[in-house]
Amino acid sequence: MGKRVLTRLGAGILSLSVSSSTWAIEASIDGLEGDAADNVRYYLEDIDASQYTRTRLESEVQRLSREAMRVYGYYEPTIVQDIIGEDAPERVELVIDPGPRIRIEVLDFRLEGEATEDESFQTVIADFPLAVGDPLVHAPYDRLRGRLANLSLERGYFDWRFIDRRMEVRPYDQSARLYLALDSGPRYRFGEVGFRGSHIEEDRLRTMQTFSSGDPYLAAKIARYNQRLGQTNWFSSVTVRPRLSAAESLALPQAPGGFWGELELDADFATMEAATPRLSQAALQQVSALHRSERTEVPIDVNLTPADRHQFEIGVGFATDVGPRTRFAWNQPWINRQGHGLDNSVYLSGPEQRLTGAYTLPLENPLRDSYRFQYGFRHRDNEDTRSLEATVEAARRWEFDNRWIQSVYLRSTLEDFTQAGESEQVWLLYPGVSWSRTRTRNPTFPSWGDRQRIAFEVSDGLWGSSADFLRMTGETQWIRMVGDDNRFITRLGLGAIETDDFSKIPPSLRFFTGGDSSVRGYAFESLAPKNAQGELLGGQQLFAASAEIQRRVTGDWWGAAFIDTGDAFDDWSPDALNTGAGLGVRWVSPVGPIRLDIAHPFDDEDNSWRLHFAIGPEF
Repeated sequence: MGKRVLTRLGAGILSLSVSSSTWAIEASIDGLEGDAADNVRYYLEDIDASQYTRTRLESEVQRLSREAMRVYGYYEPTIVQDIIGEDAPERVELVIDPGPRIRIEVLDFRLEGEATEDESFQTVIADFPLAVGDPLVHAPYDRLRGRLANLSLERGYFDWRFIDRRMEVRPYDQSARLYLALDSGPRYRFGEVGFRGSHIEEDRLRTMQTFSSGDPYLAAKIARYNQRLGQTNWFSSVTVRPRLSAAESLALPQAPGGFWGELELDADFATMEAATPRLSQAALQQVSALHRSERTEVPIDVNLTPADRHQFEIGVGFATDVGPRTRFAWNQPWINRQGHGLDNSVYLSGPEQRLTGAYTLPLENPLRDSYRFQYGFRHRDNEDTRSLEATVEAARRWEFDNRWIQSVYLRSTLEDFTQAGESEQVWLLYPGVSWSRTRTRNPTFPSWGDRQRIAFEVSDGLWGSSADFLRMTGETQWIRMVGDDNRFITRLGLGAIETDDFSKIPPSLRFFTGGDSSVRGYAFESLAPKNAQGELLGGQQLFAASAEIQRRVTGDWWGAAFIDTGDAFDDWSPDALNTGAGLGVRWVSPVGPIRLDIAHPFDDEDNSWRLHFAIGPEF
């Protein structure tokens, strides 16, 4: 009965959107208030008055009004109605005496079977919102039945059944007795896992399992394993499902079906956070077939389809910092049965061109542990910087449970550069360590997110490097929403180099700031110490901070106000900071966020404002 409330609500809303020939009747109610009165209105909104004679309309109004009130415990109302409008009824005026309200006299909820020792079931029953003496409302009782049925399947009690399910209403006594008894039967356990269609070694896939044979069955673990396999990018489709009967086998179709295909994950697929599956009514009916089996172990079938071995991606964009830019990527998510991968990309813009690649060698946990071997060639021609560099790097990567990523690496760089008219060629061999974490919801235009990174690098002539230095960098960025229409962004960046000979430090390691993503109001990488001729040298320290508030104007259009401050320098001093502030517009377009800012630089006498334009996500 309680489900009728939602059904009538949906039907009532739908009736308002049909053609003008449909005459929905409006109801005014006197004598009844609150949820019960609202429910009567919802039920009556479903009436098409043009389909009834006046007598039938009066009867239908009486029937639906009483039905709507019963789910709130009013079983003996007195309803006086007056239908306004002769030929075309426009509204009905109801005067309702709800009468006595049914109150709960008995609540008898019981568990039998192995679920009696399962805290999840006890919690669901303990959370039932009504108590003896409360007015009767049908919906909580209906929700309890559904939740217990879903919980039985989610936690592997496939032989479950209700041995008592009664709502006894006694209008003459204004009382109700609610009975619900669940016999869960035994809890099933995970059986053997079989794979079909995989081009990756099974041992590597088994190390990613979230369960072991013999563990108590839990649907969330199947969903999590499905999620992990998908995140490897080795497969174009992944289906992890329990085998419902002995007749089923790995020869089942690849397409998801049955209740395993009905799982809805609450967690973001990219976050690796635990997911809570929900099952539809059709899913409940299908999985109930399991009770015919004599086994209490459920074999798990994993059906996989390999991803394309060669994947190509082309991206174009524009920013006032670099002008038009384009990127071409050639990715190979797998190149052998061990799941090794290779990525290559070419980036082209006016001031910078680069070719980079990375070979990934996954370890025991492919999503968290790996070796990475990288190469890169870069040419830069910007302001007073001319540079040609080649880099190779070997790194060991770990991802922890808190989603922080640790990388320990050894990098070798050969750089031929001219900075502020001074030319050098250096070869550096330096180890480093970094920690980073990025969290986001809705990556295209995050409603919530943050990014942190800190790194330390050291070079010394003892092992042949051309320069001795200790370099530290750190950055943090936060995005938070207040309500649905207010968005706040803060950013902080820090950097420092300790060295005895700064002239040996290549431009790729020196600090510059200014531009679209640092201090707006100033040109790209135009803030740094200069020589006597006014040419940029780059700095040994960096400080940059930003605060921005955005307000939704309409739909996907947002307005923004911001203030940025920062500089690169040799001797840090707050007096040396350059500050810019301004206003902007954000449009969340189908191709990604588009940002347009007008910023005023407070410390640049030659310019009163600068326009900044960029396409692409903030993270």
